[in-house]
Amino acid sequence: MIPAEKLDQILRRFDFLEAKLAAGPAPDEIAGLSREYADLKPVVAEISAYRQAEADLAEAEAMLSDPEMRALAEDEIPALKARIPEMEQALQVALLPKDAADARPAILEIRPGTGGEEAALFAGDLLRMYQRFAESQGWRFQLLDLSETELGGVKEAVARIEGEGVFARLKFESGVHRVQRVPETEAGGRIHTSAATVAVLPEAEEVDIDIPASDIRIDTMRASGAGGQHVNTTDSAVRITHLPTGIVVTSSEKSQHHNRANAMAVLRARLYDIERGRAAAERAASRKSQVGSGDRSERIRTYNFPQGRMTDHRINLTLYSLAQIMAGDLGAVVAALVAQDQADRLAEMEA
Repeated sequence: MIPAEKLDQILRRFDFLEAKLAAGPAPDEIAGLSREYADLKPVVAEISAYRQAEADLAEAEAMLSDPEMRALAEDEIPALKARIPEMEQALQVALLPKDAADARPAILEIRPGTGGEEAALFAGDLLRMYQRFAESQGWRFQLLDLSETELGGVKEAVARIEGEGVFARLKFESGVHRVQRVPETEAGGRIHTSAATVAVLPEAEEVDIDIPASDIRIDTMRASGAGGQHVNTTDSAVRITHLPTGIVVTSSEKSQHHNRANAMAVLRARLYDIERGRAAAERAASRKSQVGSGDRSERIRTYNFPQGRMTDHRINLTLYSLAQIMAGDLGAVVAALVAQDQADRLAEMEA
């Protein structure tokens, strides 16, 4: 049972925010107040629906003493009693603490792991899978850096994905993705196992991560495509080295100005991810989430092509729709991971 005082406190805060925004807050307050108001709005809707259902049940139970209304009440009460626990569960999910990064754009990084050229080809398959999924969600997918092999595989890919709830829905994709299939280069028809690593990082704002100019070295270089072919004849690609950590990021679009901004965004995201990881380790050393820590060394999923099967090992989810998944139909997988995370956090709160 959710304490009534907690719900009342949320409603009072929502009313305050609504009045404050209507009155015209100071310019420096608008963004923060609007964000909090938007976060609370769905919670308030759940509270209203939950309390209305409770009121309807109380009214129906009061009608039992009225001979003329008794039959109607007896029809309504079972349905209301069945609905209220479901509504309370939905309200508890809405009340779960929000990850401050959930609403942010995401930086997606894909690199081949063990498996040579086949791993690089699989990395390319994953890149296309995420791009198609992003397009199906109406998100903006911007490729910041792409290094390819001679056979069209991916040595490294970095993309920025922007849209509603991007990081909230993609953050569980971080980890090792394993593939089992017969490579096109395999004459004997043997199944090979290879892997690629995926990292999904929340985009950091400049206020989150301050990077002094003395901490970075910026180099410009000639952009190149597969096999070293020049994309253009200007030194437009940018490589930024973060001296304290040794992190190196590159961006190779045609505009050097855009490349510098893109590379700084990726660098901030990586440094922000390190800070988030350190804070999470300090905050939750006692428990590792079932859907995974996001550690890039953790094997999270297997794509078995001969069987047309995808298995997510963290939640024991197996789907025999691999072709559709590789074509970008990730909705069921993402929804299952989000639901498991919510269930884990609810269980932790109740423990």
